[in-house]
This record gives sequence, structure tokens and C-alpha cells, in this order.
Amino acid sequence: MSEDAGLLDLVIVGAGPAGIALGAEAVAAGIPPAHVLILERGEAHSFSIRKFYPESKLVTANYKGLAAVCTGVLCLTDASKGETLTYLDRAIEDNGLVVRYGEAVAAIRPRAGFFLVETAAATYRSKTCAVAIGILGRPQKPDWPIPSSLRARITYDITSVPLRNIDALVVGGGDSASEYAQYLVQEDCRVVLSYRGSSFHRMNDINRTSLAALEEQGRVLVLAGTNVARVESVEGRPRVHFTEGTPKPETFDHVVLALGGTTPENFLKTIGIDFDGRTPVLREGYETSIRGLFLVGDLTAGKTGGSIISAFNSANDAMRALCEGHLDCPIPPRPRS
Repeated sequence: MSEDAGLLDLVIVGAGPAGIALGAEAVAAGIPPAHVLILERGEAHSFSIRKFYPESKLVTANYKGLAAVCTGVLCLTDASKGETLTYLDRAIEDNGLVVRYGEAVAAIRPRAGFFLVETAAATYRSKTCAVAIGILGRPQKPDWPIPSSLRARITYDITSVPLRNIDALVVGGGDSASEYAQYLVQEDCRVVLSYRGSSFHRMNDINRTSLAALEEQGRVLVLAGTNVARVESVEGRPRVHFTEGTPKPETFDHVVLALGGTTPENFLKTIGIDFDGRTPVLREGYETSIRGLFLVGDLTAGKTGGSIISAFNSANDAMRALCEGHLDCPIPPRPRS
């Protein structure tokens, strides 16, 4: 599609749960599927779920103690990884959503009354635009360099290579760190978890309790208040050195980094939206300071991200604002209190 081709109603950047939900919300509001386009840099939707979730991990509706109350057209209770992906497959198919895979968005350029959305393949024109990039698309990197010879043994997930019956170090203190530790225990691994904080305030109650039980049973060794200073290769295995020499250096078979994700701040700033510190300024319905440009999903939930239900609900909120102020569609009803 060239720059002077037809004007779309909505371009969505990112085919994760929030992006798919917003597409479904648009179709439910009466916008023809051909007028909505989802652009996804990966070769399949829901990259973070596919890459970072082991098969045995539930995609939980209840998150950090928040009730799982659905307000939009998509809703999912606790489900397995496969069930969640199948549900999203059906949402794409049932709503006739157009998703173009392998198209990374290089730039979003606001113009008078529309946006130019540029990829390597084409430039699209759209009345409105929504960014639905998950924060886990770019994992937080450690402060220390990862030796090139150890890149197969130091990963940001537990699905890239088989991990069973090994000595493993998990670095991090959030929900993913606990879930990775639980998974590795199930795979008969000796597990050590290093966290720089003294308490796990970023974990939900379920993961905190599960980790404490594994520690009490001697199945996970928790090293609270520790920082990794550097890692070197010793006979092809990562030898981890901690700051201030405590604990002593130790060699592991594998290191899993669960350091969280980083908001694609630079990309958002190049579009020209306003920030308050490092947080995007958002109005009602998650509209940015640029009229007609919205953020949905993890980008609206803070640096630790949110649940799949909060992603779905953010799409419903955004669609209400899109119909109210930008597109020719009936305003979706507000959820009952």
C-alpha cells in the first residue's frame, strides 16, 4: 500500500493480546475488518507468551491480587499457554482481522488528520493509531556484559534450550523469577535465585508463597541482597561473581535472567508524545498527548506490566475513546460497576 492509497480507520502496532483485543473491539463496534490493520514484527502473534512462558505455566487472569473482571469483548480465565494462544488464534479468525507479520514499524508520523505508519515494506495511512507493544519484547539487560561464548547458557527465558537436571541460577525478584524457579525445580534442577532486594515486593502473593515453600523445603536457595558483578566462562560454563565477594563465586550450567522488560521509550518519544519522567502521559481511554494516538496493554500498566485481562480491558477503554472522539462507530457501553 503506497502513501496515497486508501485511508484506514485504525492501525495497531503489535499483535499481542492487547493488539488483538483492540482489533476485535473495533470489529464489534462496526468498523469493517478491512479498515483495521495489525502490524507485527514477529512471525506469529503473542511473542512474549510464546517465548517466555513454559508449556506448564498458566496464563493467569488474576494478577497481583487484582480481580479478573472483563469489560470488553474478549475474556479469558486461567488457561494454559496452548489454550491462550488458541483463544487468540480464534479471535483473529472469527473477527476477520488482518495481521501482517514480519513488518516492524520503523516510524509513526502524525499528519493533519491522519498518521503515516512506515515499515520496510510499505507506508500506511490511517485516521488513528494504537501502539500495543509488550514491555517484554525487549528484556532488561544486566549491568554486566554477557560473554559471547556463553550466550547459549545465559538466556532471558527457559524455553530456548532444554533445561533439566542441571545447576541453574535465576537472577531477578519479580513474578517471572519465581515462576522460572518453580519450573526448574519441576525439571529436577538445583536452583539458586539471586535478587538484589531484601524482600520480594514485586511478586504476587501466590508466587511469593510458592517460592518461600520451595526455599523451606531446600529445593531453592534464595540469595537475597546479592548482585551479580560479572560472569566468566570456565570450561564453557558460566562462573558467577557477586559484588563484595558475598557469596563466593559459583559455577552453574545455566543462568536465567528475569530482570523484567523495558518500555520502548525511545520509539515512543520519536513519535513526539509527552512523557512525565519516563512514563507516557495518557488521557482518558489511554490516548496520548497526540490526538488519535493510543497506547494499550502493558504500556498502560506501568513498568511491571499487567495481566491478559488488563490488556483486554485497556483495548475496550481505548475503543470507547476512539468511537467517542475519532471514528464513526457507536460508543461501546461502559461496564456495569
